[in-house]
Amino acid sequence: MADQDTRYEAVRSRDARFDGEFFFAVETTGIYCRPSCPAVTPKRRNVRFFATAAAAQGSGFRACRRCRPDAVPGSAEWNVRADVVGRAMRLIGDGVVDREGVAGLAVRLGYSARQVQRQLTAELGAGPVALARAQRAHTARVLLQTTALPVTEIAFASGFASVRQFNDTVRAVYASTPTELRAAVRAARRSATPSAGIPLRLAHRGPYHAGAVFDLLQREAVAGVEEVSGPDGLRTYRRTLRLPYGTGIVAVDERAGDTGRGASAVHPGGWLDARLHLTDPRDLTTAVQRLRRLFDLDADPYAVDERLGADPRLAPLVAVRPGLRAPGAADPEEQAVRALVGRAEAERLVRAYGKALDAPCGTLTHLFPEPAVLAESEPAGPLGALACALADGTVRLDPGIDRDDAQEALLALPGLDARTVAAIRARALGDPDVAPPGADVPDTWRPWRTYALHHLRAAEER
Repeated sequence: MADQDTRYEAVRSRDARFDGEFFFAVETTGIYCRPSCPAVTPKRRNVRFFATAAAAQGSGFRACRRCRPDAVPGSAEWNVRADVVGRAMRLIGDGVVDREGVAGLAVRLGYSARQVQRQLTAELGAGPVALARAQRAHTARVLLQTTALPVTEIAFASGFASVRQFNDTVRAVYASTPTELRAAVRAARRSATPSAGIPLRLAHRGPYHAGAVFDLLQREAVAGVEEVSGPDGLRTYRRTLRLPYGTGIVAVDERAGDTGRGASAVHPGGWLDARLHLTDPRDLTTAVQRLRRLFDLDADPYAVDERLGADPRLAPLVAVRPGLRAPGAADPEEQAVRALVGRAEAERLVRAYGKALDAPCGTLTHLFPEPAVLAESEPAGPLGALACALADGTVRLDPGIDRDDAQEALLALPGLDARTVAAIRARALGDPDVAPPGADVPDTWRPWRTYALHHLRAAEER
């Protein structure tokens, strides 16, 4: 973590590389911002630094209306870290505290609620409740400013226990009432309705080589569940989602200029445009986090490219594809099954056992079959063993699981070899530092060996 002088220099130079890595607050104004905020740089003596937006809010600061610090990418640190704090942050991002409370979070982590509270507060300046509250506030702002849902519905959809709690939080974080937040947005941007979907800008840090990501998703797309349409540079990825409260359909755009061919494929802006159709708006936070993992939007391309670009073998590849990402998974259990059986067999499973959508959308007709359904319908062989283990909890692939424990449990299953397990660890668990057995992947590429392999594969495909 950078020292305070380094952080202040990042603020003074409005360095967007640090957006989401830390926040700064100005004591004379009572406002907290992202490092790249375009406002006049405050004097050093008036500045305080925070690891999270929740910590800034807990100290009485409200979000800047100019730079919208709640809309930054998440810290890349949580993708890398395997300790309890990193695992907790991934689970909180997935909405576990909203659904299961702090007690549920602690059970998933294997610690007491008091230990989780103490560790998060000591390192991040905020406990799990405050971190979840900050996330709920952001979800509420998105729904207020992009949908026509009634304010009362938005309160509960955002995860708040009461309308009063919702109103108090919005006023504390944004210094506005929910009605004022909604009124501040032009009518054109408030025209979305639940049936038309929720428009989103999925922020990313630094360059984003979208072409390579869309190439991979297009090669792997499972009919009925996913599709990629449009010409290179203007493609749209669409898929169905199984979510805690209902289902969803998402569309993510590649955007003009992303040709997928060399340096010109680097995304020109700081976000990907997306649209979410949800049967239950309470799933918004979870759906967004799963999309962020699928598209690897919280990565730190500067750190990755600096390490890999120093290697003679990888340097020319990094120069051609700066900001290359390592896509994860929208549904870890689905991804594990697909890694085992392959695309053609996955499509057969969808046709045979996938749950049909109540309202199909073009070629999107089904949800990928749940592990319990596969365990009952295809109990034999490696697929049956994996499905049974996922269904009964012998193998867990949620964002907060210890990756080493998950790998050990997968390797214990009959029919799962080390290469398949490595693929599951890289994609379903989002591990940025996976080296498959037999691969020529030196330790000097750590902790970004997953990214190094994506560079090598991308080079082979061109």
